[in-house]
This record gives sequence, C-alpha cells and structure tokens, in this order.
Amino acid sequence: MITANTKIRVRYEETDAMGIVHHSKYIIWLEMARIELMDTIGLPYKKLEEQGAFMPVLEVYCKYKRPAFFDDRLTIETSIKEKPFVRLEVHYKVFRDDTLLAIGHTQHTFIDKDGKVIRPPQIFQDHVNRFFKAEN
Repeated sequence: MITANTKIRVRYEETDAMGIVHHSKYIIWLEMARIELMDTIGLPYKKLEEQGAFMPVLEVYCKYKRPAFFDDRLTIETSIKEKPFVRLEVHYKVFRDDTLLAIGHTQHTFIDKDGKVIRPPQIFQDHVNRFFKAEN
C-alpha cells in the first residue's frame, strides 16, 4: 500500500453561509492530496504528463461525516491500496485531529495525449512497484 498525508488549513473563503466548509472544497482537497501522493512516490504529475501520460478522473466519491470550520487544521490520509492495472483507485480520509470528517475515493484511467486509453505507463509502474514489492 502507498500512503501520504497532506496538511490543510481551512481558509475563510472555503466556508459557506452556514459557517462550514462547502462540500465542493473537499473535492479540491482530494486533488491536492492526490498530487502530494504522486510526489511521495517520486513521480510528480508534471513528470508523468511530460512522458505523455495523463490520469483523468472517472469517478469521485465523498461521504461527509462531520463538518470542518474556518481555521481548522486538517490532515488528509491518501492511499493506493492495490497495484493498478488499467484503472487506479485512490482512497482518502479527512481528519481534524482524531475526528474523521470525510472519506472518499477517486478512480482514474490512463490516457495518452490524444485521449486514447492506455495501460499505466512503465515509469508509473516502476515507481508504484517499489512500494508494493516492499510489502511482500
């Protein structure tokens, strides 16, 4: 399994008229956490894209359990639980201290610059394999 933690400080503009974080902001945070996860495995998104591979989002899911508020310090635990073959699924847990605020996942495929679906590129597989081999 591959994991990373991303720290978020809730900004005032992320809250709504009820004083809680607007639900759409969580999706942005998931993207931020996913980018940081890619950095953690040593393959920043930009490097992958320079190799001609892209990871569009096919599905996004977020279940809200408790609200977040202005100036909260949050941690997003991000993980890849299974080695991807055609699709990649990334899992997320959003915490304020020990309180679970939200869970979610995104599903991705790999495409080339022309939008054609491809298998995960070798550079991606090489970076991911290091983590999954370490578990065996």
